[in-house]
Amino acid sequence: MKFPSRVNLVEVAPRDGLQNEARTIPTATKIEFINRLSTTGLGCIEATAFVSPKWVPQMADNSEVMNGIIRQPAVRYPVLVPNLQGLEQALACGVTDIAVFAAASESFSKRNINCSIAESLERFAPIMARAQQAKLRVRGYISCVLDCPYEGEIDPAAVATVAHALFDAGCYEISLGDTIGTGTPLRAQQMIEVVGRQVPIEHLAGHFHDTYGQALANILAVMELGVAVFDTSTAGLGGCPYAKGATGNVASEDVLYMLQGMGIETGVDLEAVAKAGRFICRVLERVPASRVARLLADGG
Repeated sequence: MKFPSRVNLVEVAPRDGLQNEARTIPTATKIEFINRLSTTGLGCIEATAFVSPKWVPQMADNSEVMNGIIRQPAVRYPVLVPNLQGLEQALACGVTDIAVFAAASESFSKRNINCSIAESLERFAPIMARAQQAKLRVRGYISCVLDCPYEGEIDPAAVATVAHALFDAGCYEISLGDTIGTGTPLRAQQMIEVVGRQVPIEHLAGHFHDTYGQALANILAVMELGVAVFDTSTAGLGGCPYAKGATGNVASEDVLYMLQGMGIETGVDLEAVAKAGRFICRVLERVPASRVARLLADGG
């Protein structure tokens, strides 16, 4: 078995991890959380989303967060943008990286962003043009790459079609999301093999939720195929509101522990990430979902 010698993590806790929290998290706390993560060696931290506060009230302070964080030169801080209005707001805050999001499921696309897959891709055209003009890096997200809460199993060919469209539009990387966390290793590999015929493997990333405890196994499985970028969330924060019993994104601490044990370089300090996770969990009044983080806190 051959695995990548280095794996890069995209830390999504400040955005994907916090966006569905019921109670409003103070802006100063979000800024402090990102600042702490910025000193851990992480090279990419998804900071916030420039979406309508009506739909995602937790992200209403997006501009304040972006203007308040201490941006480290070696760290990228992408933000999610759904439309040109959001992009212009992000540009006013000096962003250099953005992300757009689509789905491989028609039903999920219509319920999540109120349009078909084809319509969502059409909406990206002006965003991509403006991003190119502003010399921004654009990352693409695809939800429901293995299963959909409404349609069930998703055909890998459907995922490949959307991934190819985003890549052709100018996305430098496509993050493939097991949104409801029902995927298993063989299916994850099969999906990557099909998508990899349309988009080079080095431009693919994995985004696995841990609802059924399969996230680490899925990561390991697609690493065998050469995938070397993964979205992770400190303390395992987040989760899809449509997924029954969802426990959140795969925890950064758990992924780092696994990679560290395999001798795979990440450049990230596990202890420092765990400390940042304990900070935000104290605010949220919960323990980290990450077993590694809990053991480190207990001195294990």
